[in-house]
Amino acid sequence: MRQIGKIKCLDATSDSDSSDKNLIILFHGYGADAYDLQTLSEVIETPWPCDWIFPQGILEVPIGPGWTGRAWWNIDMEAFQAAAAKGETRNLANERPQGMDRARDLAFEMVEKLKVPWNKIILGGFSQGSMLATDLFLRAPEAPKGLIIYSGALVNQEEWKALAPKRAGSSFFMSHGNQDMVLAHRGAAQLETVLCQAGLKGKLMTFQGGHEIPMTAIQKTNEYLKVL
Repeated sequence: MRQIGKIKCLDATSDSDSSDKNLIILFHGYGADAYDLQTLSEVIETPWPCDWIFPQGILEVPIGPGWTGRAWWNIDMEAFQAAAAKGETRNLANERPQGMDRARDLAFEMVEKLKVPWNKIILGGFSQGSMLATDLFLRAPEAPKGLIIYSGALVNQEEWKALAPKRAGSSFFMSHGNQDMVLAHRGAAQLETVLCQAGLKGKLMTFQGGHEIPMTAIQKTNEYLKVL
């Protein structure tokens, strides 16, 4: 773990000094930590030399008796639990998560410290981390190389709709389980619509499953990276 700006990060560095080297930054989900997605660097195949960064969430959050995890911003757990008790999932499209602005600012500071051109950076994440990655992708001063959204959802709908046309022509990859009871598949479909209507290129891959990253999503990620 090393400090990059104000965020602690794990990394996996390629030995190559090639000018073709790229950087993949993957943000973990609520309640997890930087180690949660680290093994993806071992199963995702990149067609070019690549470094990896796995940032650690800026907040410590309780996830059970005596257990804590990390997060990028706090969420209303009672609202999620109430919806789950009714067999429902929440529609987050019109919510502007409190704390997302601070997470974004610190993430941008981290990227600035890395001194890697945006056109060499693929942003991605899982769940809450994919929301942060999407927000960074849409607001970056230049178009990043790519975007990977695992089990994400549309939030901050009006702002994202206004920002997305700046990324027309860029490509993305999304995957989501059709039985996800944490973040509904509906939210991923809404996000896909916003991105595609703005002129981005990509498609939501729906799989049989819940809030997870199955091997089918990894295989499709490999295919996506080959054409970036």
